[in-house]
Amino acid sequence: MKTFFSDNTVLIDNLIKGNEKAYAFLINTYHEKLFVYAMSLTNDRDMAQDIVQNVFVKTWTFREKLKSNFPIQSFLYKTAYNEFINQYHKNQSVSILEKTYAEALQEVIENTEESFLTNKIELVNKEIEKLPAKCKQVFLLSRKEGLTNIEIAEYLSISIKSVEGHITKAFSIIRKELKEKISQILFIFFKQKA
Repeated sequence: MKTFFSDNTVLIDNLIKGNEKAYAFLINTYHEKLFVYAMSLTNDRDMAQDIVQNVFVKTWTFREKLKSNFPIQSFLYKTAYNEFINQYHKNQSVSILEKTYAEALQEVIENTEESFLTNKIELVNKEIEKLPAKCKQVFLLSRKEGLTNIEIAEYLSISIKSVEGHITKAFSIIRKELKEKISQILFIFFKQKA
């Protein structure tokens, strides 16, 4: 049965028909992978678990709209990413720069394997470690700790403009080092451990 559902078209066709065994196969196959991906976005186990649960609930609820010629893995990862964005928007504002990365990531994520993302996380984390001390501190307070620019300015006793400058500088350095393709997925690292 597992081999039967391993075929993308067969799996989606059965999900559309409401086959619960196909749904169980989907969960068993992708739950752990999606959780790892959600953790890379949130760095928060509870939030990651909520995201994964919502992905599977939405997949079942809207299964009749699935397309058998579209890879189910890409659909799941994209849905997980959209869930993350929805939850993130509820918690704090997103700068224009971050929105640019978010939009670019949506294009990349559809055809991105988990191993690719893991490798890029490692590369970005290495570049974060190389940032100038103050720039790195501000960047991590913003991206890892989730502090707003105002909170960072108060915490470090610097101006909001300085905070914005350090964050922009960090993105600029990382983009330059990692080149165009990798810079498109930088947004996923703003809560990733350094």
